[in-house]
Amino acid sequence: MELSERKKKILSAVVEDYIASAEPVGSKRVLELSGLDFSPATVRAELAALEKAGYLEQPHTSSGRIPTSAGYRLYVNELMTRKKLDGEEADRINRGLGTSREPEKLMGDAGRLATELTSYPALTITAPRALTVKRFELIYLDPNSFIIVLLLSDNDVKNKLVKLPFSFDEAVVKRLAAVFNASFTGIAEEEMTPLMIESAERGAGDSMGLTGVIASFAIESLKSAKESETVFSGGESLLKIPEFQDSDKAHKLMSYFSGDGSQRIPALGGSGDVRVLIGPENIAEELRDTSVVLASYDAGDNTRGLIGVVGPTRMDYSKVAAKLSCIADGLSKLLSGGTFPPAGFGKLMISEGDDKRER
Repeated sequence: MELSERKKKILSAVVEDYIASAEPVGSKRVLELSGLDFSPATVRAELAALEKAGYLEQPHTSSGRIPTSAGYRLYVNELMTRKKLDGEEADRINRGLGTSREPEKLMGDAGRLATELTSYPALTITAPRALTVKRFELIYLDPNSFIIVLLLSDNDVKNKLVKLPFSFDEAVVKRLAAVFNASFTGIAEEEMTPLMIESAERGAGDSMGLTGVIASFAIESLKSAKESETVFSGGESLLKIPEFQDSDKAHKLMSYFSGDGSQRIPALGGSGDVRVLIGPENIAEELRDTSVVLASYDAGDNTRGLIGVVGPTRMDYSKVAAKLSCIADGLSKLLSGGTFPPAGFGKLMISEGDDKRER
């Protein structure tokens, strides 16, 4: 249905007033807000037409209207004014992130800052990293034990003490170190195949299975590094939102994000990109009554991350998107050595199901 300008103004008035008040919006209130010079009867007819088209709904026959998910989507895609942060707001966000380049601390700080600025629970996700082993160190301790030390391509160090019920000599450990550094460095974990491990076993003259122990630890370490890391914060803020004051509903949502919910959060493109998922657009059943707003950041080492909030569909999308985008740009600066964005920097917004982009 192609909406007239009058219908668009009325829909905008309903969405914005409902976001602010959480109360159904009637025809008299629409006239106050929209500045339209029409009779209440004309506005009521337009409200009924918007309801029939699926953009509004009426909770009770005697009440005003509230937006549907389709109404919010049209508002976000076409009617919403893209807000920009002023210099004071941007500076506050940059100060809130601090100067640490420690990823775990930054993720926690960013999530807490997002909750503080939006009053919604936040999640910060670091994308999986494709790492390799730069160097193997095998330290012989005694005839029954040795230490495996792995230097990964991101300069992280993993180590493991291995104790075995049989004896072996130091020469075997030295040969294994040489074989692993020659053949197992600079490759992905899926390339460390059983055939390759058998070949290394023969090359080192290992008849006791030490090769398999070392290879298993390397594969386990690289697989672990490939998993997304998620920090969920501000869950208690759900109970302050009218739509989530049912404790069972709030608990269900918090349980979702405390589990593997973040694995079903969509990826984004470049740093600062924002995506809005409204109600049924969310894949997970637990999120069907919520909206999720996400911004992408550069996590360094050719990886991307997400900072986002989850809240009711009755959300000030423009304000939330601007704040998240500024946080994402700050994270990118700290993690990849860029610079903080200038105040009022124009943000890129990507709407679900719509490939139009605006700066």
